[in-house]
Amino acid sequence: MPVAVIDLGTNTFHLLIAEQATDGKPRTLHRETFVAKIGQGGISHGFLTEEAFSKTLDALEGFRKRINQFGIALPDVFATATSAIRNARNGPRLVEEINSRTGIRVQVISGDQEAEYIYYGVRAAVPLGQQTSLVMDIGGGSVEFILCNADRIYWKRSFEIGAQRLLDRYMTTDPISPASIGRLHDYLDETLIPLTNAVHQYQPVRLVGASGTFGTLCAIHSASDGNVLDTEALVEAELDLNAFRDIFAQLLQKDRTGRLSMPGMLPMRVDMIVVASCLLDFVLRKYGLTEIRVSGYALKEGVLARWPE
Repeated sequence: MPVAVIDLGTNTFHLLIAEQATDGKPRTLHRETFVAKIGQGGISHGFLTEEAFSKTLDALEGFRKRINQFGIALPDVFATATSAIRNARNGPRLVEEINSRTGIRVQVISGDQEAEYIYYGVRAAVPLGQQTSLVMDIGGGSVEFILCNADRIYWKRSFEIGAQRLLDRYMTTDPISPASIGRLHDYLDETLIPLTNAVHQYQPVRLVGASGTFGTLCAIHSASDGNVLDTEALVEAELDLNAFRDIFAQLLQKDRTGRLSMPGMLPMRVDMIVVASCLLDFVLRKYGLTEIRVSGYALKEGVLARWPE
């Protein structure tokens, strides 16, 4: 029987419907993304706006209709909420309203749980091998880092430094100013001290980026070669370091209109991709990483991989 996984992120909501096959590998029946951006206007102040409430309830009603079309009972729906909802003072009220309106029970997961699910999702897409990788998932509200290999997690942590938060705090001009980038680097240097210590201990050889920003960077790179990349169908890819640096240089020079005109740019990423790429560049340089793998799988695929825990 099919099951449904819902990921209520800060920037996007995802619905994944799949059925478990006899070989243990789930078969995807349907994927759907709703651009919610519920962090706008409130995430940096610890609340969700009424517009965020309205968007969320509309999206969940739509997801419920799709779930009904596949004949999925509510006990077979696993819905998670992450940074924006777990840190908002009125987050519990939104969870209650979702349940009242749709019957869907949303589980607000901790940053630690989020990182663990992301690991299992990435592991299902990317052959991690025995060497240590640094997995990075840049969300709108939080960023998860996991030091791991194919067999185990060595260290994991979620930081509340997501792209919407960084956008609110540091992108005061468009294009972003060198002074703002400098302040952002100082902030990251201090905030990511626990990660720096863990990287020193476990010595990762590559960075593995999970979905979101990384998929968009791959799409922009593919478009520069005249190809169109379907990011929704992306499972695994390599992002050349020099290609990233070329794209990053362009992002720093262009305003919003200029970024929208870049082939491969996804409109829903056009604002956050600047600060997200600043964060990625910082991590690559800080930890001397020269290989970037990209996973199209993340939290929702990790939930599916661990089903029915």
